[in-house]
Amino acid sequence: MRTVGTRPGRARGSTALKVLLAVVGVVLSVGLVGSTFFRVGREDGRLTLTPRFDLSTFLADLPGQVVWLVPFILLSAAIIPLRALQWQATLPRPVPFRERYHLVGIGAFTHNVVPGKLGDLFRSFLMARTQQLPFMQALGSVLVCKLFEFAALMLLVAVGFLSPFRHVLGRFSAGLWIAVPACMGLVILVVVLAHRAGTLADWLERRERLPGVRGFLRNLGEGLGSARSLPGMGRVLLLSLGPVLASSLAYGVALTGLGVEGGIFAGPVVLGAIALGQLIPGLPVGTGVYYFVTSWTARELGVPAADAAAFSILTHLATVLTMTAVGAISVWRRKLSWKELRQRASEAARTVRFEQQVRQS
Repeated sequence: MRTVGTRPGRARGSTALKVLLAVVGVVLSVGLVGSTFFRVGREDGRLTLTPRFDLSTFLADLPGQVVWLVPFILLSAAIIPLRALQWQATLPRPVPFRERYHLVGIGAFTHNVVPGKLGDLFRSFLMARTQQLPFMQALGSVLVCKLFEFAALMLLVAVGFLSPFRHVLGRFSAGLWIAVPACMGLVILVVVLAHRAGTLADWLERRERLPGVRGFLRNLGEGLGSARSLPGMGRVLLLSLGPVLASSLAYGVALTGLGVEGGIFAGPVVLGAIALGQLIPGLPVGTGVYYFVTSWTARELGVPAADAAAFSILTHLATVLTMTAVGAISVWRRKLSWKELRQRASEAARTVRFEQQVRQS
């Protein structure tokens, strides 16, 4: 096995690429967020920016949004215990609910406060440490949870298109034709890995090749164990409906409060649009995409531009602050200082990079 290392030229090139991506990400994010408030046009051969609404009227109407904002916050807070309940279905052995709840909460706090969006990675790392599991096994269990949340979301979107309000959602049907095949492809990939990862590892072992890859495949196969049988997948899918339904209802209640006909059924569509919009790899544009997708979707559903902007701003702030506040309680209960939290999150990221280097060596 060759020595793992980084050449100075390659390191400089990697740093330059990261800086370039960060700059591009910031520019794109500003433009995407700006689309919530301004309309881009063309006049006399020049690009123009026209405000979508009067700012003073927008600010005056904000207090009226509390009617839907309070239930949105409560439903968002319910996502953490529901994800803790779901997680047991993908873990290789029983873990107390209290432990799972605090790890999901710490992950949510880390995702929203520590740079790098390391929440799911960090909760996998802590699960591996506290329960003496291989890291890739813990991470595999989280990946299955995320995949089946996506599958559950597609089910809820389909329900919306079969509801009496399908005429309101019809304009989004093209996106469904993209999302469903993508979801099916991911499920098939996970099922194949769950069944064949161990076999491939044994094949490599017989040929005495790639020991790092062999260990990675075995641990990943164990982490994906719940996807080896139809009953196992059915149980994960059923428990994945909980957090997805809570989030979908939160957006649905908000849209209903803004006067959208059948808004409850439109909630999964908004959530699906957010999920698809944030699949852009490599660029830190998550916030910009969120504002663009949520405001555009709301306007397409007939919400006035000012209310669509309020929908984007308030749902974003409510989600971040709720997840941070609920997660902060778990951080406090586990007596994790800010310095220790950042150190452990960095350690989790280094663990993943090391696994990648071992597989490449």
